[in-house]
Amino acid sequence: MATVAPRGVALAGDRSHQANRLTGALLVVLCAAVLASLAIGASGTSLWSTLWDFLRGEDLSLRDRVVLWDIRLPRTLMGALVGAALAVSGAIMQGLFRNPLADPGLIGVSAGAGFGAIVAIVLGGLLPLALQDVLGYYLVPFAAFLGSWASTIILYRVSTRKGHTSVATMLLAGIALGALTGAVSGLLVYIADDAQLRTLTFWGMGSIAGATWSKLLTAAPLMIVAFVAAPFIAKGLNGLALGEAAASHMGIAVQRTKNTAILAVAAAVGSAVAVSGGIGFVGIVVPHLLRLAVGPDHRYLLRNSALLGAALLLMADIISRVVIAPAELPIGIIMAVIGGPFFLWILLRRRGILDM
Repeated sequence: MATVAPRGVALAGDRSHQANRLTGALLVVLCAAVLASLAIGASGTSLWSTLWDFLRGEDLSLRDRVVLWDIRLPRTLMGALVGAALAVSGAIMQGLFRNPLADPGLIGVSAGAGFGAIVAIVLGGLLPLALQDVLGYYLVPFAAFLGSWASTIILYRVSTRKGHTSVATMLLAGIALGALTGAVSGLLVYIADDAQLRTLTFWGMGSIAGATWSKLLTAAPLMIVAFVAAPFIAKGLNGLALGEAAASHMGIAVQRTKNTAILAVAAAVGSAVAVSGGIGFVGIVVPHLLRLAVGPDHRYLLRNSALLGAALLLMADIISRVVIAPAELPIGIIMAVIGGPFFLWILLRRRGILDM
């Protein structure tokens, strides 16, 4: 007979209260990261003095308006959205593959986006001048997004038979597609000139320094897809932890859950990579840390991943601005310094080498 806990008393193993408290704490951390991101920069513009002048009804200088409204605010919002999208996508992929080491890059979305960006950088000059003028600065993000969607469609068609998607086949196809795009990308890098090589290098390191309102408004709806889909697939991902057969017997629409998860990850990661370049480890580090804290329940894991991912990327962006100010380090380097040792710790811990 099932044990029913008295009102207000949690059953043993129930981490809902702990997860809710963590959500509140992460909201505070995220708010602090947002304020710090708005306040810190190489220009010397003070957020607090600007707000004080605004409250007193004084006219803001053109410089302060440009720095805060046109540079720092879209960059902060872009960083929060990209971090949340990568973290939620990582948590979804780990639930789908039932592996805490899974990453959105496994299904080839990141590889496809990177390939699209490399094609645009190296061969973009061959496009008609009228099309180059229309796309302008958005040529690389647009090509990266098309590459992510093309890779998703290919992988989905390869791994789906008679309406059933094989996750194992998708994983293997993603590895193969990543190798293929890597080979073609290497050929394009080989024929690139010095200026193109420099652009490729900095794009691959990842950065949100070029965030603008137009780029934010273009990419945000697609990244928000993952946040909207998360509550609807959380129960399904919990069921998949027991295996597809057990989840089906529990009344979970397994195929619909997988389709929704794959499309949500493709939209979120594709748009995030398109506007920020290659930023790694967020999708692995954030869900794993939260799984240690609140357990594997995706009802809490997904929402907390969004908050922690946003805060983590904003803090990494702040570090990238101040560590060699007034110059900036690419944010991908900061995340690699953080995520590389953490990923190694996960591997050693899973093998039992470290008892931590």
